[in-house]
Amino acid sequence: MNKWLKPTVFALVVVVVLGAAAFFGWTRLARYVAFPEAVAVAERAERVRGWYVFAPERAPVAGFVFYPGGLVDPVAYAPLMQRLADGGVLAVIVPMPLDLAVLGIGRAAEVIATFPQVDSWVIAGHSLGGAMASEFVKRNPGSVVGLALLASYPAASTDLSDLPIRAVSTYGSENGLTPPEGFEASLERLPPGTELVVIEGGNHAGFGHYGPQAGDGIASIDREEQQRQTAETVLSFVRALATGLSDDGDEAEPVPIASAAPTAARTPPAPSGPLRPPPRA
Repeated sequence: MNKWLKPTVFALVVVVVLGAAAFFGWTRLARYVAFPEAVAVAERAERVRGWYVFAPERAPVAGFVFYPGGLVDPVAYAPLMQRLADGGVLAVIVPMPLDLAVLGIGRAAEVIATFPQVDSWVIAGHSLGGAMASEFVKRNPGSVVGLALLASYPAASTDLSDLPIRAVSTYGSENGLTPPEGFEASLERLPPGTELVVIEGGNHAGFGHYGPQAGDGIASIDREEQQRQTAETVLSFVRALATGLSDDGDEAEPVPIASAAPTAARTPPAPSGPLRPPPRA
């Protein structure tokens, strides 16, 4: 019996290794690479623990954690995040293992803990990223005050309708990957009062600077216009959740990126000066 055991185990290990290698190779070949203009915007972002952080010039209205779409280069969303930062939001793109948010659902928690000076957080995502952002909300109720979905909706098993948060969902009318009925039906799994915003002429890939995407419709507006409308919707939503003012009505102090707290300490930086994130390995 033993003489067959070792060859069988070895064969199973080989199959697993080859399967993993094939899966990894597929994710690299199928990956949607960001356009050069998005790369240029991302180069101006602050890099904190591998994230792309876009900070407003003044005190942020709120924090915004963003999960990229499946197999999409996270850099593709840099122009949209810069628009949000220009509107007063601390926007953070969270890269995912193999560009699949399903492998990093809980990563928003570290982002939130790293910036304790930001009181209110919204989590968002595009496509698969939005579905996994919804799952984060389900697993971590109370950690965020809002959910923003771009061409996305919660999985059938993810019911957020009873949670004390607000949500907004937006998609392009030319989205070829999901019929409008899918987005409308998802409202039953989202908090009451969730607004569903349709971008006329927009498609699925237009939320980022990448594409074209297989199965998507042809947009009748350019991606800049689609992202302008998206930023307008998101900023209106975020501002309604958090005004960016302190309790006494005075404007809050700016939150510099350099003041990000180390994850292990979970404490704000010392009053004597900003605490820089630890150097990357």
